Amino acid sequence: MTTSNTDDNSNAAADPSPQRAARRWLSGPAALAYAVAIVGAVVAAVATPLGDHVTKSFFDEPTCPGAGCEGKNPQNQGCGEDARTFKPAVNNPALLQIRYSEDCKAVWARIEHGGPGDMATVKVSGGTMRSAEVEYGDDKFTSMAVVPDGDFQVTACAIPKPGGGSTFERYCIQATEATAWR
Repeated sequence: MTTSNTDDNSNAAADPSPQRAARRWLSGPAALAYAVAIVGAVVAAVATPLGDHVTKSFFDEPTCPGAGCEGKNPQNQGCGEDARTFKPAVNNPALLQIRYSEDCKAVWARIEHGGPGDMATVKVSGGTMRSAEVEYGDDKFTSMAVVPDGDFQVTACAIPKPGGGSTFERYCIQATEATAWR
């Protein structure tokens, strides 16, 4: 007598469904390797300069108008987005510039062609002075100095490291609220 088996599971092992294959792939050692790869990618992304910027932006307030900006990094506060620049085209060997954010009510100085040990300073008349030293590369910017509402005067200076490799001598530039900011 011949019987027919309608509940034949012999094809199930040879041709598993996509759901069954996915469950098997995401179990055991494969799942652990997948989790380690994801965590490694996240750690690598946070360790890059862009990841560092994104991480800092989560922990710093996005903008700091007025007195809240004093001494803070303009990039971390979003003050560079609306900032305008004063950079004299002549007699400016270190390409010193003054940056001004009207929204943040603050200024900062940036040296573009310095060297390690060279400094940039910014001083608001009747206010604070900030400085920053080039650590590596050739550029650096100071933290922010708050400017008063209305008229203000600001002085930025490029100061070469004594005995360093820079070919410029100490010099300063000045700007006011009425300066031709670009």
